[in-house]
Amino acid sequence: MSEISGAELSGDERRAYVREMFARIARRYDLMNTLMTGGMHYRWRTRAARIAAAGPPGIALDIATGTGDFAIALSRQPGIRGVVGLDIVPQMVQMARAKSKGRMGLVVGDALSLPFPDNTFCCATSGFGLRNMPDVHATLAELARAVQPGGKVVILEIIPLRQGSPLRPLFRPYFHWLVPLAGQLVAGDRRAYTYLPRSVDHFLTREGVRELFGAVGLKDTGSQLLAFGTVAIHWGVVA
Repeated sequence: MSEISGAELSGDERRAYVREMFARIARRYDLMNTLMTGGMHYRWRTRAARIAAAGPPGIALDIATGTGDFAIALSRQPGIRGVVGLDIVPQMVQMARAKSKGRMGLVVGDALSLPFPDNTFCCATSGFGLRNMPDVHATLAELARAVQPGGKVVILEIIPLRQGSPLRPLFRPYFHWLVPLAGQLVAGDRRAYTYLPRSVDHFLTREGVRELFGAVGLKDTGSQLLAFGTVAIHWGVVA
């Protein structure tokens, strides 16, 4: 399977591609995140967790939880009485279990078919996982279904830089050349970190994410740009 096709796939093919890719890089995932963001990804997750927790108290859900950093940030917020982290990659869930030391529930599962009843959670989140989903609309609809009325769906995600942004000539060489090189040297997997920037190129704009939030019935939608406009926190409230 080519590097280009990985970012362009959808449906079951994308699910299989992403699951196999993240299984390969699970052990170096945290280190690469820290190198790529200068450690700022922890602050971004904490900020997004605060937004998610500013609603009714209860149990929070974090999908595409990876090694559990967003779920851990949620667990530290007032009003959050527990956290469930879900990921389709068993190797990632194993890493999250070791890191969380029993502070949360962790489940291997598919975000497009959540194994939870309607209105179960006080909020639902995902950090850097939405653009990897086989169907972004269906994923958001599932999150909205699983969250009780008044609760928030919050997504932290890399977004494409706007055309004409003065940062674009600097950011693209970094993201499309240096990140894959670091992936090769640090994680031993250039292919996975070539997929990363290409997946962002194929992802929705800030406005596109907000439109999808509205399309699945979320209200009071909003977003906040971080990292000079390369990362955004998106949120909406379940009606």
